[in-house]
Amino acid sequence: MPPKINSVFIVAGEPSGDIHAAKLVSALKAISPKTKFFGNGGDKMAESGVEIIHHINDMSVMGFIEVIKHYPRLLNILKDTTSSIKKIKPDKIILVDYPGFNLRLAKKIKKLKLGMPITYFILPQIWAWKESRIKIMKKTIDQSISIFPFEKDWYNSKGLDTFYAGHPLIEKEYKANDNENFFEKHRFKKDRPVLILLPGSRQQEIDHHWPIFLDTISELNKKFPGLQSVVIKSSHVKLAPMPGHIKVEYSSEAAMQNGTAAICSSGTATLECAMANLPTVVCYKMSYLNWVLFNLLGKVKYISIVNLIAEKKIIPELIQHKMTPKNIIKKIFPYLDIKSKKRMKTVRHFDALRKNLGQRGVFDRIANFILREN
Repeated sequence: MPPKINSVFIVAGEPSGDIHAAKLVSALKAISPKTKFFGNGGDKMAESGVEIIHHINDMSVMGFIEVIKHYPRLLNILKDTTSSIKKIKPDKIILVDYPGFNLRLAKKIKKLKLGMPITYFILPQIWAWKESRIKIMKKTIDQSISIFPFEKDWYNSKGLDTFYAGHPLIEKEYKANDNENFFEKHRFKKDRPVLILLPGSRQQEIDHHWPIFLDTISELNKKFPGLQSVVIKSSHVKLAPMPGHIKVEYSSEAAMQNGTAAICSSGTATLECAMANLPTVVCYKMSYLNWVLFNLLGKVKYISIVNLIAEKKIIPELIQHKMTPKNIIKKIFPYLDIKSKKRMKTVRHFDALRKNLGQRGVFDRIANFILREN
């Protein structure tokens, strides 16, 4: 039996973290139903029973320059979060991804010397940049939980004992057995390819990507008559303009399981596409200064987590100046033909990728690991 846990403070700062944190809370409640949850997060965490202190809408910022721009607000949220933790005195603190904020919070919590154990779930990708952060983590983190097999080995080699239970996305099932509603809803024809557009979950990503996506679709429609396009839209972002020939879908599962190919902003969504056997062209564009800083600090060969896990390029990447309609069309065209050798080869790579990500029951294993000692 796990020790009695009266309260947990959990912190996520972005949409993907909100989703994973909510599932973790549900798994923790199944083991410890009387535990109360407080923290920073989004609607998914609120639905799972977390009393939200600060919403992710006020916290989700990406990019070096954007963080500096919003730093005063984030600093106030950090101070208020620390005060809330002092007031609530939770038995455990769980930090989910969002390293710029959460590592600072971990340092502040340890300085309080209140004996609250800190668990970090979805570890900072310091193997890509800012490796010096390992010193902070070794001083402040009591439990480390990775979602990538190669990452566990990296952290353990650096002296931070790290647990790996599998990747959360392995829990999703993508089966095209409920496609009638999807095709009827968008008035799509089943004998024509469906292109899925994923321009990003943050408005600043949308602002950089959407104009290029629109130009790409405009050119693709000329070269590929009958192409059907649908964009997966996050509820808190604006897409403008929105042409009538591009349909809007809010369910990523419905779109991915019925898509032929995808153009996707780099991020967790690229791995979701792989899990759904959806061949994808990865794109990303940022401000020029952010791009310069990324190149100075970055240590990774690939920007897509799919290619990083595979340790080779299995899906195309078009970053910054290479993200043009011409280049995207060249890479996506073979994927729109379900019989093309390139498409079939990519799907085979996806099959091998899934085998490396573990078995179902990830959140149950993580919940048991977190609660096994207080």
